[in-house]
Amino acid sequence: MLTKLDDLNLPDHWYLDSTDECYFIGEYTAGKGYFHSATNNLIINLKKGAEKRGLPEWKYKERAIRAAAEMLRESLNPDFMSTATFIPVPPSKVATDPLYDDRMTQVVSLLGERLDMRELVFQLESTQDAHTAASRPGPNDLYENYQIRDSLRQPVPQQIAIVDDVLTTGAHFKAMKSILQETYGAIPILGVFLSRRVPNTE
Repeated sequence: MLTKLDDLNLPDHWYLDSTDECYFIGEYTAGKGYFHSATNNLIINLKKGAEKRGLPEWKYKERAIRAAAEMLRESLNPDFMSTATFIPVPPSKVATDPLYDDRMTQVVSLLGERLDMRELVFQLESTQDAHTAASRPGPNDLYENYQIRDSLRQPVPQQIAIVDDVLTTGAHFKAMKSILQETYGAIPILGVFLSRRVPNTE
């Protein structure tokens, strides 16, 4: 089930503040392997890079995409699903990049045919994957590389769910929230994550 980010775990995601409404399903521990937890297993398989396409292990990514969609479907309120617009966080690579990986678009698209899912925000240029980069980009860096796809702007959403696999610093959510607020004004915007990263204290 979805858990709302609260004052106790908000400091783990340092770009977020009390005005941000975010929900997560599981907890992912970075630096640990598949066997650390069911969530680690899901996320690591989900993040398998596009360079693995065609290899025997690719089937685990495909299974993870289906499992993630099922988790979300079971966790989300049906009334919310029928009224919200779901916007996946764009991948780090643009569509023309050989390493383009639209895993979150695939996950959200499996939630149902009637779901209002839009790839409304896209990146202008490819960037390094956040989970492999030496230093993570901040919200301003991401915002500058984001653009709204005008053809999907209408109709105006009643409320927006920004969907991603792992909530880490909160930078992607904040950048997405900023550009969507500029586009639509003061409509409700919340974040829905398959997991949140928890500190590895070992």
